[in-house]
Amino acid sequence: MNINFTKMHGLGNDFIIIDGVHQTIQLNKKIVQQYADRHLGIGFDQCLLIEKPSQENADFDVRIFNADGSEAEQCGNGIRCVARFIVDKKLSHKKDLQLAIAKNIISTKIETDDTVRVNMGQPQLQPQQIPMVAAQQALSYPIRIENNTINVHAIGMGNPHAVILVDDIQQAPVKTLGATLTQHACFPQGANIGFMQILNPQHIQLRVVERGVGETLACGSGACAAMVAGRLAHDLEEHVTVSLPGGDLKIAWAGHGADVYMTGPAVFVFEGSIEI
Repeated sequence: MNINFTKMHGLGNDFIIIDGVHQTIQLNKKIVQQYADRHLGIGFDQCLLIEKPSQENADFDVRIFNADGSEAEQCGNGIRCVARFIVDKKLSHKKDLQLAIAKNIISTKIETDDTVRVNMGQPQLQPQQIPMVAAQQALSYPIRIENNTINVHAIGMGNPHAVILVDDIQQAPVKTLGATLTQHACFPQGANIGFMQILNPQHIQLRVVERGVGETLACGSGACAAMVAGRLAHDLEEHVTVSLPGGDLKIAWAGHGADVYMTGPAVFVFEGSIEI
């Protein structure tokens, strides 16, 4: 069986997008792992499958698979690519879309400059919503790693995030500490780990280790989580530029009770077909 796919990226965070509306697709962990391999397959951080809507208030369903084959609940950069794919491939004539991902409905809008604006919803701050094992909600949580205690901000953006404030993002132990924390017992579903350096109240730098993927060039939901953590605990302003290794995202959050908005690019790379 041949499956048509499109390779896309958002700030270097790369994906394959598959139209499951006009093709019959049955993905499994082994297939995703095989084609995620950057030497023996296509190579991607996530695979995003677009399907017919299963509920009335959604235009499409979207399933997200990490490179290790596990299924994820959210992917901000990927959702921008999905929205751009749907509009450019004329799966819909609407430029404002409602996409059902896991249990959430995500609103997207193609802007006049071809960037995509995504309503990422309200951040979850209660430990059980993130989810995180903690006695009560706090601005930061101490986590014991061997003989050290690491303070993290924990934010749910439809998926779990931990954000660590660092003085120098280039010297931070991103790969080692990030890999350890993604699987820490205090995160029952794992977590994406962000390392944030604040440049000024309107500008931060960020590196993110994603569960099931590793460090990526960009992470949209991670950028949102970092902005929320920085606004709650470190005096960030309502509109913030988040600089990731792959480029910049614009994040806006008015504060408690408000939705988080993310704006950034979605770029086509190439198209092809794979045999399953």
